[in-house]
Amino acid sequence: MSKDLLLSNQEIENRIFTIRGLQVMIDRDLAELYKVETRALNQAVKRNLNRFPNSFRFQLNDEEFENWRSQTVISNNDKMGLRRPPFVFTEQGVAK
Repeated sequence: MSKDLLLSNQEIENRIFTIRGLQVMIDRDLAELYKVETRALNQAVKRNLNRFPNSFRFQLNDEEFENWRSQTVISNNDKMGLRRPPFVFTEQGVAK
């Protein structure tokens, strides 16, 4: 496997945030890690909701979303894809 296809441990750690006292990963970062589109990841989860209880995955509220966006340096192109708060996955949700 080519080195540029792998994320380093540091790159993964930089994509982990603490929200609601939980270590979480934003859906788009998790999708990139699994090499799928964010839309495809979220659709797969919706088809398997019994495997992803609220303790594994939840959607940011507006305040959390704004806090996350203000702490994250993202380009204007990236912002255009963020019309609504993203889903985040807890450690258990990432492992599913």
